[in-house]
Amino acid sequence: MEIKVVTENARVPVTVMNIHGDIDSITYQAFQAKADELISDGARYILVNMAEAPYISSAGLRSLHNIFNKLRSLHKDVNDDELRKKMSAGNYKSPYIKIANLSTHIKEVFELSGFETYMEVHDDIGQAVASF
Repeated sequence: MEIKVVTENARVPVTVMNIHGDIDSITYQAFQAKADELISDGARYILVNMAEAPYISSAGLRSLHNIFNKLRSLHKDVNDDELRKKMSAGNYKSPYIKIANLSTHIKEVFELSGFETYMEVHDDIGQAVASF
């Protein structure tokens, strides 16, 4: 797996992680480490572009969830109780991490695992950047 990072300017600076390869039990640690590094360096809005990522395992999903939690703790937009209520009602999408260009298979994994209930998924990188 290779990760290429660019910053796009929208209403806020958006850090785009372009993933090339699978995020699985072998590569998830590198993915998580890169995201942690970006957050430590000041990234507050992250878009994960999966156009060149054909597969994500449960380890990769855990990494995405960890990134979600780290960004949420920095922004403190809602407390845990409010978050659970909003997520249960389908009224919460993270304004800090979004996903773009999922393959059909990964889109199904997102739906089955419930990730699409709290992370916006876009089919167009430009629209995804503009949504921040």
